Amino acid sequence: MEPTVHLTQEQIDFYHREGYLSLPSISTPEELEWMRRAYDKIFAERAGREEGNQFDLAGADEEGKIATLPQILNPSKYAPELKEGLFRVNGLHIAKQLLGPNTFAMGDHAIYKPAQYGAETPWHQDEAYWNPAMTYNSFSLWLPLQEATLENGCMWFVPRSHNWEVQPHHCINNDPRIHGLEIDEADTSTAVACPIPAGGCTIHPNQIGRAHV
Repeated sequence: MEPTVHLTQEQIDFYHREGYLSLPSISTPEELEWMRRAYDKIFAERAGREEGNQFDLAGADEEGKIATLPQILNPSKYAPELKEGLFRVNGLHIAKQLLGPNTFAMGDHAIYKPAQYGAETPWHQDEAYWNPAMTYNSFSLWLPLQEATLENGCMWFVPRSHNWEVQPHHCINNDPRIHGLEIDEADTSTAVACPIPAGGCTIHPNQIGRAHV
């Protein structure tokens, strides 16, 4: 399968200057349909729960309580069909354009945002979750299976914050039972919203970002 998305030099320059990029489509309607089925199935089963790969990112993750931001690490382990597809071909092609020809995919995760009561993702840097002893040349690519709008929770980024060092973070609500992290302090006055259609994507390196609800 050949990639169908090729970045322009203008897009590449924008990514490296501003620290984020959004694209309208890296998938197809047919592919999104089977991805939604796989996604719904693994979340209904709470796949990976016993291994610690399924948990509430924004809550204390207590049994019997409704999860406000369920997450599954390595979803393709539980739905192997997610290892294939045009979205992966395009994602890797984009990564090689932005990071170099030897770039490879490292992992995946899925987040479910329940309607009406789902929690927002607070301002954070992805790298705050990673090994501080390592230096990374990487980015995170987010693909929504439904349209992401200002009203339902699109991504927001602080331009050029990818030039910052990793800032201090704390557990959401300062509750050590919660997996999710929130940056201690950040000037988000210049933040930019990135609404995108289903099957589009946002791309960001070590950037200050969040997802509203």
